[in-house]
Amino acid sequence: MDDVSLEIRESERVAIAGPSGAGKTVLLRSMVFLDPIDRGEIRWRGFRLQHSQVPGFRREAMYLHQRPSLGEETVEATMRQPFSFEVHRDRRFDRGRILAWLGQLGRDETFMEKELRDLSGGEIQIAALVRALQLAPTLLLLDEPTASLDGATAAAVENLLNGWVSESPGRAMVWVGHDATQARRMTDRSIVLRDGKVVGA
Repeated sequence: MDDVSLEIRESERVAIAGPSGAGKTVLLRSMVFLDPIDRGEIRWRGFRLQHSQVPGFRREAMYLHQRPSLGEETVEATMRQPFSFEVHRDRRFDRGRILAWLGQLGRDETFMEKELRDLSGGEIQIAALVRALQLAPTLLLLDEPTASLDGATAAAVENLLNGWVSESPGRAMVWVGHDATQARRMTDRSIVLRDGKVVGA
């Protein structure tokens, strides 16, 4: 990345576009300190984030990899796991809400009993998305969130995410994907990267 500057405002839906290798994934990962930055700063609500604030920040800003790794337990076990972490212990697992979201995505209650190792790539994406949504983040950084899904399920994910953003006025999302039509449908504005630089908006 080279001299990249951007601001994500409340309630915004922002697309990051560009060819493969442009730096889209690196940018998302850097925004939540998964990849370190050599210079510059990341600010949250106007304040520069310090190292000690990163766990609390990641409670509000969540990155979803296009190929999530969730372990080898059941879907329900991986849904429950975050609530054992100190940063989420004030929250409660809501199985009913998860089942409602899964229903929107064409999955019934039996999906919760499946072993993660038996899921397809698309089903892993579904599980990872619902796992993140249950934690009520403020900002979602989505790296090709429908890449492994069929058309009908991808459309259902779009509807779910649009509902999630509009459900609370402070929420926002950043969308990375190679489908320009989908990106226009899902976002309000776009940032174009090439060779690690912003070349358009």
